[in-house]
Amino acid sequence: MKVNIKFVGSFRNITNKSKVVLELSKGAKLKEAIKRIIDEFPKIEKALIDPELGDPRPNTLIVVNGREISVLKGLETVLKDGDEVVFIPISHGG
Repeated sequence: MKVNIKFVGSFRNITNKSKVVLELSKGAKLKEAIKRIIDEFPKIEKALIDPELGDPRPNTLIVVNGREISVLKGLETVLKDGDEVVFIPISHGG
């Protein structure tokens, strides 16, 4: 199945891509898609993954088909063919 991945802000700068299409196994979970993204774009790991938790950093908003993953099943969200996953860095100002 094919899943559309969009990178916003600094993630777009790191990958030099605004969009990519990942080919994943049917029934793949979001965490598997993230692993594939890191395999394809190793430089994104430092910006995306919290080294202590091993999960995406709290300053990253991940949206699947327009819904933030916290209202879905988080990293266990099952992806379907044609889904869109967007990675949005959150910056705090003062």
